[in-house]
Amino acid sequence: MNQNLPPLRIKDASAFGRVAVLMGGTSSEREVSLDSGRNVLAGLQARGVDAHAVDGIPALVDALVHGQFDRVFNILHGNRGGGEDGVLQGFLAAFEIPCTGSGVLGSALTMDKIRTKQVWMSSGLATPRFLRLPPGADLHAAAAELGLPVFVKPSCEGSSVGAVRVETAAALDEAQRVAREYGGEMLMEALVVGDELTVGILGDLALPSIRIVPKSGWYDYQAKYVAEDTRYLCPGLEGEEETAIRELALGAFQAAGASGWGRVDVMRDAGGQLWLLEVNTAPGMTSHSLVPKAAREFGLSFEDLCWRILEQTV
Repeated sequence: MNQNLPPLRIKDASAFGRVAVLMGGTSSEREVSLDSGRNVLAGLQARGVDAHAVDGIPALVDALVHGQFDRVFNILHGNRGGGEDGVLQGFLAAFEIPCTGSGVLGSALTMDKIRTKQVWMSSGLATPRFLRLPPGADLHAAAAELGLPVFVKPSCEGSSVGAVRVETAAALDEAQRVAREYGGEMLMEALVVGDELTVGILGDLALPSIRIVPKSGWYDYQAKYVAEDTRYLCPGLEGEEETAIRELALGAFQAAGASGWGRVDVMRDAGGQLWLLEVNTAPGMTSHSLVPKAAREFGLSFEDLCWRILEQTV
């Protein structure tokens, strides 16, 4: 897949004006967002951008009412106080404040894994079989219909928050407990056995894929943000297979209304079939995060990546 970085559109940091790096918030992904935000802030400041940390949407609202910022680098994660569900994007559009990442539609749709999968299915894109579980649903009955093994996870959370891998009927009790605790709509998805891959998106460019190899188990919160023994192979595939996954990821990202930058998670089964899992419209930018790893493989430093994301707002 021959893709080249377009030339920089902005070369003078002053063109960005005063930038709010929006982080933290009140979602379940607050700590990851703070870690990402500190890194983005340092990356932008290293390139001479007049960037400042803002913790959460209420603080941003107050700052914008007083005319303190010209644009926003959104690195909030999640919903309900996170900045990935379209609420923040609608507010900023009303204030005519440019913001990184997807707009209202792409943010709201991709925050909901179930609706994203429905859009993909309508577009003929392959995604694992699934069931929608309303609050109070009987997970044992759903598993009997779908067949084990499965993943059970909140439809509108990220970073593997609340995700439970269920391989036996006995493990459904733990998934049922998580579902009761979460209280919202859940997704039960057929488990695809094979390679776990992800593809970063930067504008109209699909970055090299990454194959994720946890030391044991699956790529859960611990493996993502804590463990130091998870292996990341980049590019994750070779030749025509690499071309195929990057084309699929970019198409899936655009089909879901996403734009700007993000990440698409994909499984590859033993037969080589690619299965779309979900889209992340404000991926992590921590030391363990995947988009920066793929950008490095493409020749972009972390600071260059932050600049490229921010210049999409001008």
